[in-house]
Amino acid sequence: MSLATDPRPPLPEWVLEAYDVLTDAITRQGHDKSNCQVPSLHREDAISVLLSTNELNLEQSDVEYAVRRLIERGYLYEVDMELRITTISEDEI
Repeated sequence: MSLATDPRPPLPEWVLEAYDVLTDAITRQGHDKSNCQVPSLHREDAISVLLSTNELNLEQSDVEYAVRRLIERGYLYEVDMELRITTISEDEI
């Protein structure tokens, strides 16, 4: 989805890169859980993924900030400490 059509508030590029890493991890995790209908990743696991990825060089405080901003801006949502990807319907574009 292009920035011009995305109704969510913009974020810094490094936070969007963290979002890309997390969406990949959440999608992979969702395929591993056959009993889970909505792909998700525990918040602590998401932080570990961001700290260990070679794509980003972030410190703990940066990672926590990125996750918090992604939730606050509607890119992710959290249910019982599980992070899920917010999907945007075509009606919202």
